[in-house]
Amino acid sequence: MSQGITSEPILQDIAEDIQFPPGDLWSEEPPLESDLHREQIELLIRLLKWWWRERQDFYVTGNLTVYYSPNQRKSEYFRGPDFFVVLGTEKKDRKSWVVWQEDGKYPHVIVELLSDSTASVDKGLKKQIYQDIFRTLDYFWFDPADLEFKGFHLVEGQYQEIVPNDRGWLWSQQLELYLGIYQNKLRFFTDGGDLVLFPEEEMQQQAEQERQRAEQERQRADRAEQELERLRSQLRDQGIQPESL
Repeated sequence: MSQGITSEPILQDIAEDIQFPPGDLWSEEPPLESDLHREQIELLIRLLKWWWRERQDFYVTGNLTVYYSPNQRKSEYFRGPDFFVVLGTEKKDRKSWVVWQEDGKYPHVIVELLSDSTASVDKGLKKQIYQDIFRTLDYFWFDPADLEFKGFHLVEGQYQEIVPNDRGWLWSQQLELYLGIYQNKLRFFTDGGDLVLFPEEEMQQQAEQERQRAEQERQRADRAEQELERLRSQLRDQGIQPESL
């Protein structure tokens, strides 16, 4: 959630003589503004890691600094997207995302979580940076409080707003998943319309399916018993003892 580009003269003067060793750039993101923001970021990260658990060619994280100084300096040009995904890279833990140490790669997908203090920047300056410098192909913003939700896809260098489907979901070409609101949270959905589930949700779903199958079997057995009793009653009415039924 870092807010701006720092380029004060004092920092610039100091930075001229400082060489930062590779991989030595720690994230400098401030604490998240609310539990809603923290829980939403953790939810998206965990879901995507589980959904792509067989893949080794992506990096997903949240509230982590992206350093992108053309001068390779920590003291200038950095942003902290709330949630971002980089494709075609090594799946490993990082202290931060340092563009010049990552083959010049920028995030392919970014989600910013709006708040009273960040909404204007997320919708203005950050959107401009993600469009013009990062060239991030899919950019979304979501407000965990009032559920405002919009998305943009980069088309010929300009963000075009993504048109929602009939359920209000927005398609991410990079993730090949929909993003949509479910139970007041931003979640992922497959192109077939299925909710991307946590492992425990999958287990709950399987348990519910087993319960429903068992209930259907019980209902079928009850109907069969009722039909058998009806046949017995008919035979008795005809003076036949239905011993074999």
